[in-house]
Order: sequence, then C-alpha cells, then structure tokens
Amino acid sequence: MIAQKLARDGFAIFGHDPDVAAWAAAAHDAGLHVLAQGGERRHGRTWFVGVDALPNAPDGSVHGVPLAGAWRAYVDAPDLWHRAQLSVVFPRYPQQDAGESVAAHRFRRNRDAAHVDGLLPEGQGKRRHLREPHGFILGLPLDQVSASPLVVWRGSHLMMRAAFQQAYAGLPPETWGDVDVTDIYKETRRTVFETCERIEVTAAPGQAILLDRHLLHGVAPWAEDAPGEMRMMAYFRPLVSPADWL
Repeated sequence: MIAQKLARDGFAIFGHDPDVAAWAAAAHDAGLHVLAQGGERRHGRTWFVGVDALPNAPDGSVHGVPLAGAWRAYVDAPDLWHRAQLSVVFPRYPQQDAGESVAAHRFRRNRDAAHVDGLLPEGQGKRRHLREPHGFILGLPLDQVSASPLVVWRGSHLMMRAAFQQAYAGLPPETWGDVDVTDIYKETRRTVFETCERIEVTAAPGQAILLDRHLLHGVAPWAEDAPGEMRMMAYFRPLVSPADWL
C-alpha cells in the first residue's frame, strides 16, 4: 500500500511509530539547543533555515537514539547520513525580507514557495541548475504544532520527472548540472498548479513523511489564528548520483 501510494501520489505519511517518536524527542531537545545558539533567520525572522544544523551522528542517531522506523523499508538508506536540516517556522511567516522582490514574496505567500529540491537558483537571473540530486526527502515532525504545514501537489513528481527526462535527453549525467532547466521547470510547475491537488500535510512526532525526490512541495503561510510558538521539522535529503536521481 505504501509503495503504491508513493508511486501514484509522490508522498506517504507513516503512522505513529515508537522508534520514530523516541528519535523525534531527542531531536527536539537538540533542536531547541541549536535555536538558543542563534543562526540565520529569513523572511522577517519567521523562518530558521537550519541547513545541516541538527547535530545527528553519521548513523543518523541523536544523543544515542537511533534513526529508525517503518519508512526505512521504502528507501535506499545511505551508509552515512548528513546532518539534517532543522526547519523552524514562526508565527506570521512569511514576512518580506528587505532584499526580497515583491514577486518572490508573493510567490512564497500565495504559492507556498513551491519547488523541487536540488535545483538551485544561480546568478543574477536565478537560473535553475541541478546541483544537489537527492535520493528522497524524509520529513520528521519534532513538535505537535500543525501551523504552517508542509504542502505537496499530489502526483506532481510524475510531471516533473517527465520534464527533466526531456531536458536531459541524450546528455551524459555528468553534464546535467550545466543545463539551465529554468524555463521547462517553471512551465511544468505552472501546469502542476493547474492540474494537481494541493494538499497540506500535517503529522505529529512519531510519524514520518516520505517524499519522492521530484515532488513539488513547499510550506504554507502561518494562519493568523493558528496556535503555537513555532513549528519544528527535521529533513533528510541524502545525495545520489545524477543518473540515479533521474
């Protein structure tokens, strides 16, 4: 059932698992310590970016608590895990940064800053290039707050994958990072908005969220009446070769 849902929808939400809950509790405590040290916050200080900020060990464990759970049966887990992103959203997200354009802020607010991971914007024109090919995206909730949830577009991974196959057709994988995919990426993203269901994904500590690497996803704005002081998530995105990415 899970494998079928991942193939069809591009994401799956796992039920409560004691092993995942134990890891989330340890990661939550570690995350609060990280936040207390300061660090970069964007969008009017309403988002702690937290890339590589969680101090997990190379085996994924935090304070000796192993990174485990039923989700492992559906991924090719790496031998060594990178330090997870500690993504923390605060009330009133997103506010407009001083150097952020009106169009960029509007897209973040109205379209949840929808994106496919690994395609990095480069140069003054912020042209998209494949620089970080990920095998999968694993999201682990670290608190009970449901405000400003992860957003996905059901089935968008199939459309995005087809677009990338077209963009890289006939080219050796080692050159894919040199290819500017901005136009086909944006065109396909517009089609996704028109045809795919937008879903707000809520989950609690002890659950896990698995995303296909090509799934269009983002973060919803914090609703004005939503309770909570912050919403904390940990994300793992293990790297693979470009050929395995596609």
